[in-house]
Amino acid sequence: MNARPEAPAAASSLYTNRRVAPLLALGFASGLPLALTSGTLQAWATVDGVSLQAIGFLTLVGSAYTLKFLWAPLMDRYTPPLLGRRRGWMVVTQLLLALAIMAMGLLSPSNALLPLALIAVFVAFCSSSQDIAFDAYRTDVLRKEERGAGAAVSVLGYRLAMLVSGGLALVIADSWLGWGNMYMLMGGLMGLAVLATLWAPEPETPAAAPRTLTEAVTGPLVEFFRRPGAIVLLVLIVLYKLGDAFAGSLSTAFLIRGAGFSATEVGTINKVLGLGATIIGALAGGSLLAKLGLFRSLMLFGLLQAVSNLGFWLLAISPKSILLMAAAVGIENLCGGMGTAAFVALLMGLCDHRFSATQFALLSALSAVGRTYLAGPLAPPMVENYGWPTFFLVTVVIALPGMALLWWRRADVRALDQA
Repeated sequence: MNARPEAPAAASSLYTNRRVAPLLALGFASGLPLALTSGTLQAWATVDGVSLQAIGFLTLVGSAYTLKFLWAPLMDRYTPPLLGRRRGWMVVTQLLLALAIMAMGLLSPSNALLPLALIAVFVAFCSSSQDIAFDAYRTDVLRKEERGAGAAVSVLGYRLAMLVSGGLALVIADSWLGWGNMYMLMGGLMGLAVLATLWAPEPETPAAAPRTLTEAVTGPLVEFFRRPGAIVLLVLIVLYKLGDAFAGSLSTAFLIRGAGFSATEVGTINKVLGLGATIIGALAGGSLLAKLGLFRSLMLFGLLQAVSNLGFWLLAISPKSILLMAAAVGIENLCGGMGTAAFVALLMGLCDHRFSATQFALLSALSAVGRTYLAGPLAPPMVENYGWPTFFLVTVVIALPGMALLWWRRADVRALDQA
């Protein structure tokens, strides 16, 4: 068996090779259904005159995204008859999504809200199941030097899909096709994702599936917790982007209420420029990760994430300036995108390919703990008690324990590059 060359690949070959390039379209397919069952569906219901109380209940449609780890073992254990364990499930879920999204277009919130909501629940279930299969496929198919690039193009595809099914879908529905036909169009786009799955290659060395469902449920946990320092690695996953999560949890509220910008200014700069900076950061992070390795990338990008929060601190203590706001938002999202590329690469590196569907689902759910249960509840009282400038300084401090833990366990992270 010939050894692979150790020299890092050029960025162009990283992003265009057969294992990485399809992830752009597959990332797009992963991101497309989300807005169609959340923000875009709520907009349709609002235009159709549905009550605010009923619209509020529509937020429950997306519960499957937080519970997907419960059925991930089934997708580790069982293999569809065609295209292998990962791509087989991707095709099944993509075809079901295309049909279900089109079915949503046959109904309307004003006349059939309950059936429409039930179909939306099914779409969310299929979408989260597609995410399970896609995350596992990406983990299995990429070589270690391609993980950063694979994470980057996936983020790019996902963000583009959010633009299409979020902002662009509203324009299409309002000014061109109407709501029902817009959902038909989105279902057609979803169906095209099957072509990307057919083009994508099988992993070079597919791992054997668990032999029983019991093994698929217990095996991922047993395998992970047998590793030295497993608990510390789990804590690292929670802490790594915690400072970024605190700063981001109230960034829009700060720009409007704290810094005094209009909603239009914030929408233009914070959303459009922020999205572009995130994409550039993810692509740059993917290229640098191949050259620096996982540990050095995580450390560098993590420190940049922390320091970039100082841009909001400077904005909080300075006179109102649209240029300063653009710089702060751009830098923070650029560094956050780089950190995301490295962080997703870390999650992929931590997965055993036998159980990558379940382990990635569990690890990604754990990574949301800090954002959901710490940053969300704790950030508002911190601002109320200490003010915006102090809050953003504290977010830099909050990021430091994750950096210290990463340095302490650097041998474990470096070992993932050698695995």
